[in-house]
Amino acid sequence: MNDTDKNNSFPDGLPVFESGWVWLAGAGPGDPGLLTLHAVNGLRQADIVVYDALVDRSILDWVKPGAVTDFAGKRGGKPSPKQRDITLKLIDYARAGKRVLRLKGGDPFVFGRGGEEALGLVEAGVPFRIIPGVTAGIGGLAYAGIPATHRDCNQAVTFLTGHDQTGLTPDAINWDGIAKGSPVIVMYMAMKHLETIAGKLISCGRSVDEPVGIVCNASLAGQQVLETTLGRCAVDAAAADIQPPAIVCVGEVVRLRNGLDWLGAMSGKILTSDPLDLRAKNRTADAG
Repeated sequence: MNDTDKNNSFPDGLPVFESGWVWLAGAGPGDPGLLTLHAVNGLRQADIVVYDALVDRSILDWVKPGAVTDFAGKRGGKPSPKQRDITLKLIDYARAGKRVLRLKGGDPFVFGRGGEEALGLVEAGVPFRIIPGVTAGIGGLAYAGIPATHRDCNQAVTFLTGHDQTGLTPDAINWDGIAKGSPVIVMYMAMKHLETIAGKLISCGRSVDEPVGIVCNASLAGQQVLETTLGRCAVDAAAADIQPPAIVCVGEVVRLRNGLDWLGAMSGKILTSDPLDLRAKNRTADAG
């Protein structure tokens, strides 16, 4: 798509990106089609785009001619810029009168450190705007055919991170409370400590046979989905060479993938309309 096509196809009435502002935008889990109109609008007006490691490079095709793209990705176990340095960079760019788009994978306020960066802007007196994005814990699961909620399975869902600021399994999490109180658990950045986390959940009462879905490279062409169990998830993930970034979902909703794997259906997979076997259960209940 050329620049003329972009301009002619875009709706009016979206906000003007003022000089000296920072827009903190979510890029979604990867598929460029999951960008919001506000995010694309920001890309088209920004003078500088500071983007994360999990932002698909094709998204940068929306950047206007002459704009600067500045990589500021943080990846566990690899050399990465310090968070404070990233925030100071945003402040310096804005104070130089630039329109700065801070583009983050997923949603900036869901394990994305967007709040930290925004508070730094507040302290520096830099005006900003928040543009939410599709978080991987919802959008990534949807691309795997796993709903975060389904009324036959759960009325609650817990989102958690698999490591804390030190890179270790979070001690501040009430594992017993989550294991007993949340029918569905969606975990970000949990692959490094998956065996430890699964062990904690099992020791707190979750079944070793509980379904687990692991979605790697969610919504991208190289997406991988592993269906396993809580007792085997770490071993099976290693055997399948599942690498981060990945989302881990624990709960009965994973079984719904047999009926909701829409990407699989596009490739010929036959779906079932009753993946939870509810009709058989209802017949048994009626007979009793």
